[in-house]
Formats: sequence, structure tokens, C-alpha cells
Amino acid sequence: MSPKTTKTTDRQTPTGDRQGVADQLRLDNQLCFALYAATGLVTRAYRPLLEPLNLTYPQYLAMMALWEKAPRTVSDLGEALGLDSGTLTPLLKRMEGAGLVRRTRDKADERRVQITLTDQGAALQEKAAGVPFALACALDLPGEEIVALRATLQDLARKLRGTED
Repeated sequence: MSPKTTKTTDRQTPTGDRQGVADQLRLDNQLCFALYAATGLVTRAYRPLLEPLNLTYPQYLAMMALWEKAPRTVSDLGEALGLDSGTLTPLLKRMEGAGLVRRTRDKADERRVQITLTDQGAALQEKAAGVPFALACALDLPGEEIVALRATLQDLARKLRGTED
């Protein structure tokens, strides 16, 4: 059901009294705030699961993308993670310093940097295998709700990107 609106010269605005407008602007009525708060809490829930692996949450995401496909370029990895190279490069430098990845210039095109897993980085995959299940247990949601929530969020992301993958 859509909210009642009044047509103005160039946009739709909600109708209603001052209280109705105030209610629309309450934090707990905002999708963006619910997503923001949930993201922070989920990231925090990962922290104790990733500490034994010596990974931060962004490093964990990068490692999962590399376990799926490596080697890959920085730009390809950035696209997979939704990160720009300015954010990704320092992350990868720290991961290289920790011995998890190797960054090398592409011989065919010096502008491209290839990211490969080291043996240590590849071996970490087995140690990380229990993290998704441990997080699912920490969320205390039935499996089908987790699957449905993930599908809804993936659909939202596709729509916001303007793609229909």
C-alpha cells in the first residue's frame, strides 16, 4: 500500500499534518537507518569469529572473493566487493604485509595489478570455513529467514545499481 501523496509542481510530497511529517522523518521509520544499524551489528558479530584468523571484516570479504577466483586484478576485485581502488589498495597492502596475498604488475599492462593468494592465504580458507555457520548461529534466525533476507538484500542492491543480473 503506497502512502497518500499530493502532486506539487515537480514532485510528489506526502500529505498530512505536522505529526505525519514528523513521523515520516523518525529514524526508526527509515529503511536506510535500519540497514545502517544492522550492518554495524552484523560487522561487530563477525569480529570474534575473525579474530582467530587475524582478519578484519573487509579483509575477510576480500579473501572470500579471492578464494572464489584468483588471480584477479585490483579493479575486478574492487568491482566484486563494491570498493574503489583508493579503498582497496591500502587493504591489499596490509594483506600482503600479513603474507596472505601477493600484488604484482601485469606484464602485458603495467597499469594493472594482479592479486594472487599466497600459500598462507589459500590455507586460511579451510580455517574460515566455519565462519558463515557460526555467524548464522549468532543471528538466531531460522535458516529460511536468513536465505530470504539475503535474497531481498541482493535484489535491493541490483535495483539500486540499475542492473538485473
